[in-house]
Amino acid sequence: MSRQPSLITGLMLLALLCCVTVGATLAWQHYCAPRIAKAEQTLKARALLTVLPADSYDNQPLDTPLQLKEPTLTNSTLITGYLATLGGKPRAVVLHSRTNGYDGPLDLLIGIGSNGRLLGVKALQHNETPGLGAGIAEPGNPLMQGFVDKDRTTTPDSAWALTRDKGQFDQLAGATITSRAVVNAVHDALRYFDEHAEVLRGGTVHE
Repeated sequence: MSRQPSLITGLMLLALLCCVTVGATLAWQHYCAPRIAKAEQTLKARALLTVLPADSYDNQPLDTPLQLKEPTLTNSTLITGYLATLGGKPRAVVLHSRTNGYDGPLDLLIGIGSNGRLLGVKALQHNETPGLGAGIAEPGNPLMQGFVDKDRTTTPDSAWALTRDKGQFDQLAGATITSRAVVNAVHDALRYFDEHAEVLRGGTVHE
C-alpha cells in the first residue's frame, strides 16, 4: 500500500519539473526575442548599404516599411518592403524576398530605383552549400553583379533566365538550382514593382 503515495509524489514532482522547464524555456525565449529582432534589423541595415547607393537616400528605410498587397508571387514570396527617400521624395524600394534555394529558404534584399531599374541584390540569409550555392553571399560575385542596372525594358521577360535556359544570366559554377532561384526571385520582384509602382513610390506605409 505504501507504493501508491510514492507514485503520486513522483508524478507530482515530474509535473512540477515539467512546469519549471516549460516556464524557464518561455522566459528564455522572451528574454532573447528583443536581441534576436535587433540582430535581424542590424543584418538588414548592413545589407541595405550594398543594395542602395549611399548618396541615393537620406532617410532610414527600415523605419519606413511598406504595405505589400498580394505578396505571394510565381517563384517567391515578398516578406516586406522598405521605401528610401531623398529630400522627402521616393528614390528606391527595397523588397525582402524569400524563395527556395537548393538547401532550403533563401532570403534576398532587392533594391529597385523609382525608375524600375535594379540598384542591387543581396543574399540576406541562406542555407546553401559552402563552395557552391553559398557563393551568392560573396561580395562582388558575378551573378549578383549582373543584375545591376537591369530592368524589364532593356531586359525583356524572356531573357530572365540562366544562359543554359536560353536566358541572359550566367550561373554560379556548380550551383544551377541556387542561381535559377535567384534569377526567378529577382524577376518576380521587378514584375511586382512594375505592377504596383504607383503605390510603392507613394509610400503606403504599413502600420
